[in-house]
Amino acid sequence: MNSLIKYLFFGFVFITGVSLYSQNEKKLIREGNDLFEEGNYSEAEIEYRKSLTEKPGYYKGTFNLGDAMYKQENFEESGKLFNEVAEISNESDVKASAFYNLGNTFLSEDKFKEGIEAYKKSLRLNPDDVDAKYNLEYARKKLNEQQQQQQNQDQNKDKDQDKKDKDKDQDKKDKNKDKNKKDQDKKDQDKKDQKDKKDQDKKDQNKDGDQNKDQQQQPQPQQISKQDAQRMLEALKNDEKKTLQKLQIQKAKAAKSSKTEIDW
Repeated sequence: MNSLIKYLFFGFVFITGVSLYSQNEKKLIREGNDLFEEGNYSEAEIEYRKSLTEKPGYYKGTFNLGDAMYKQENFEESGKLFNEVAEISNESDVKASAFYNLGNTFLSEDKFKEGIEAYKKSLRLNPDDVDAKYNLEYARKKLNEQQQQQQNQDQNKDKDQDKKDKDKDQDKKDKNKDKNKKDQDKKDQDKKDQKDKKDQDKKDQNKDGDQNKDQQQQPQPQQISKQDAQRMLEALKNDEKKTLQKLQIQKAKAAKSSKTEIDW
């Protein structure tokens, strides 16, 4: 970019009859221009501001003050000053230079769209300005680069967002999968517990059934009457008498046999 800044000079010859008041602010501007040429932009700013104190709204002092502020990289204020000159000046060459410097101010802030518009306005007033043409093309080139860079950033941002969304969806799926697995495991365990309980209940029922069956198969004591019991008791007594008689007879025989053997 051609960063040439245009500013307004005043010759040393003045038209006769000009008031001392008018000569004073121009003198201040000349002193400011000398300081500007030497690179003392802050001191030049002071002189330009003095000239505006002498004559408020004087476009030449405003224009050169804008240059001093631009060199000090105070682009916000310099832009305001150049725009003010373009509005208040009736001279086409001054307006064209103001728009040109305004375009440079916008480019310094990477405001390429605004810079393009400022250069176009300058060229409408001064179509032969080579610097304005060059800077216009440069601003267009930088705008394309800026738009492409922004587009790439947006695409990367979209890709990152898509990746985040996919990762989020996958996490959600994994969580749902884990939850479903846990639910299924719980259902399976519940089924198993129910089956085990049914099996155990069946075993218990079978066991109770076997016990009842055994109890049913065992002979149950019969109930007898008192008379039958008396008869059975008398029968037992008779059997005991017969048994005792048999035993006595056997003992007698044994004694007789033993005695014979001794006698012998």
